[in-house]
Amino acid sequence: MPITNPKHDDRQADETLREWRENAFYWQKHRDPIRTMFAPVTQALIDAAGIVQGQSVLDVAGGSGEPSLTIAEKVGPTGSVLCSDVVAEMVGGAQSEAQRLGLTNIEFRQCAADSLPFENDSFDVVVCRLGAMFFPDPLAGLSEMLRVTKPSGVIALAVWGKSELNPFFSLSNEALERHLAASTPADRDAPGAFRFAEPGNLARILQQAGAIEVRENPLEFQIVAPFTPKEFWEMRAETSGTLRQKLATLSQQQRDQVAQEVEQAATRFFSDNQMSLPANVIIVTGNKE
Repeated sequence: MPITNPKHDDRQADETLREWRENAFYWQKHRDPIRTMFAPVTQALIDAAGIVQGQSVLDVAGGSGEPSLTIAEKVGPTGSVLCSDVVAEMVGGAQSEAQRLGLTNIEFRQCAADSLPFENDSFDVVVCRLGAMFFPDPLAGLSEMLRVTKPSGVIALAVWGKSELNPFFSLSNEALERHLAASTPADRDAPGAFRFAEPGNLARILQQAGAIEVRENPLEFQIVAPFTPKEFWEMRAETSGTLRQKLATLSQQQRDQVAQEVEQAATRFFSDNQMSLPANVIIVTGNKE
């Protein structure tokens, strides 16, 4: 039975799931630039986990298909990838993209991180790219990931670093907050992009789950995409359920003002219709005994 956290809130979990179901369409719409933007994180996970040809890899919270699709190319025809996500719409979109790319060494499964329908010791490597922050119960999720990892296998996780190091988020959030009524500060332990932004937090949970040789390394990179400031804002406003929800509380005039402020603040990160935003994530890895 999975390890559970007594602070786990079912209502919070349901809200997070609803948001990601609504996000699925937009993540598929922006699939190509998103794949490009976060390719450095995918490569960092591959390097940290030591993924090579012939391995079996489980991608938990694989969303619209990454890093599963890239890893499927890396492990080659003698290896295999299983892309899992709790949101059926995400799984369906990822499967369609794999078929379009002609990948035959990848399978798909709708399932939650804290209830993986796989046998013990099934995979050489288990990865999760920018998903662990949204687990309803991180300890249960990491414990399950460790359970299905083979002895001496590797778990590799990527989570966002601090907000101030990630203008991809802060440009939008700061402009929006100026137009919102005062609100209660967010619970730092609740599912959200910066839940594990404090160094050491996720590593401690991975150790608690039973991993050994737990390591943590910051990754600084540039989020690059062929966007104008206007296109950047449109992508952010569509792919973030939190932004969509908050924008819906504003008048059209206020929404237009937020868009203008974001585009103006973002200008310094754009040149010749090319976006290059500094970014920071934390890569956490561990081994199974």
